[in-house]
Amino acid sequence: MIISRKPILCYVTDRRSLAGEGKISNLIDMIRRAAAAGVDWIQVREKDLSAKELLQLTRAAIAETRHERSHGNRILVNDRLDVAWVAGAGGVHLGEQSLAVSTVKRLRASASWPADFLVGASCHSLEAAIAAERDGADYVIFGPIFETPSKVPFGSPQGLQRLGEVCRQLRIPVIAIGGITATNACECLAVGAAGIAAIRLFQDSDNLAEEVARIRASS
Repeated sequence: MIISRKPILCYVTDRRSLAGEGKISNLIDMIRRAAAAGVDWIQVREKDLSAKELLQLTRAAIAETRHERSHGNRILVNDRLDVAWVAGAGGVHLGEQSLAVSTVKRLRASASWPADFLVGASCHSLEAAIAAERDGADYVIFGPIFETPSKVPFGSPQGLQRLGEVCRQLRIPVIAIGGITATNACECLAVGAAGIAAIRLFQDSDNLAEEVARIRASS
């Protein structure tokens, strides 16, 4: 169970949209800056990397954020449970084509995994969110809430009304994603979201610490 009195801020990585031709070193620097600025979760989502490359990146991310661990910062790995476990990450985030939440929860229960290893799921409907909670997800990321190029394959924006409905139906934290900005983040929190997840909000910020403080102040 996740208990947090402050909104959860989750940076989803996308090194190819960073300056510097998608270099891993630039992404590691971005991860370091995000953690130092007070971002809670960093979801390593680099689907084109091999398992070996992703493992190296995840270990580097964990090492670069070790000083922020006491403040609740954690590294999550998108899709690859094996990489998350071997690297010692704080959790795994499952997409629609990943392992089932129930399968991962059984694996976690059958092994000596840390009790705080999070299992999250991406959901694009109320039904999927309810199913994820039923199967044991610790949280869900729901969206897209607003228009955003990166979420076009997942259909039209869900909107704040649907986000609020999902938040009311679930007992686990619901993290909003899709077109989230420092301005509309407070709207997501106002309808019940436990936090927000984004790529560009964090990667494109000129002053990330100030952006994080502004979102926290608006909650």
